[in-house]
Amino acid sequence: MIPNTDKNIKKFRKNLKSGEALVGGWIQIANSNIAEIMSDANYSWIAFDMEHGSFSTRDLPDLFRAVELKNKLPFVRLPNKNKEVCSQVLDAGCAGIIIPNIKDESELISIMSLCYLPPSGSRGVGYSRSNLFGKKFTRYKKQKNKPIIVAMIENVVSVKCLEKILLVKGLDAILIGPYDLSASMGITGKFNHPKFKSTLNKIMRLSKQYKMANGIHAIEPSYKILRKYIKEGYQFIPFAADTILLNLAIKNSFKK
Repeated sequence: MIPNTDKNIKKFRKNLKSGEALVGGWIQIANSNIAEIMSDANYSWIAFDMEHGSFSTRDLPDLFRAVELKNKLPFVRLPNKNKEVCSQVLDAGCAGIIIPNIKDESELISIMSLCYLPPSGSRGVGYSRSNLFGKKFTRYKKQKNKPIIVAMIENVVSVKCLEKILLVKGLDAILIGPYDLSASMGITGKFNHPKFKSTLNKIMRLSKQYKMANGIHAIEPSYKILRKYIKEGYQFIPFAADTILLNLAIKNSFKK
């Protein structure tokens, strides 16, 4: 992680613990200009979606620079739970890891270990952009501010194991993936279905009980929906996505 990132991570965690809602941008297009434009908006953080977006790890340093230029934190949703990808993302300077489709606490603990340097974890140690290629190596190896860890709750299995997941030491927040979660329930995209709403209520109740920041992807670019989620107590909220905003802008430009 590069200069100011340690300080910003510390502030981010403090804000989460205080109950503040932190709204983030979601990027699927590997373009540093898009990253810079979105980082200049009113987002607290910017996530790069390597699971569904068109990214390679080679794209990340320049994308992260565009975000850091605006003093925002770069996050990555991992494309998988592969050790090499996790290491490369962090070496590029990622401040926060969003882990997709967590099933249970043991899987979460295993992946979190890949994010920490020894003796806390098994991440490889070496010169990289995260320590300015050795210039900040002393600070880097002390790990005063480990990367922010967010576990995605995207299936009924993880909901059943949620209490144990919420007790995992070092976890900063959970994030509901509404499409995958509803799909696992056999009601894909039916967010007003009583079964889906009941599950969201259960997740919120448990996250409050265990004092864990809860998040949900506000996919539709509607400020009304965003305000609704904040009022309901969600804190870690990705708001729309670059692809969704681009589609909407094109559609609106042809309106008479």
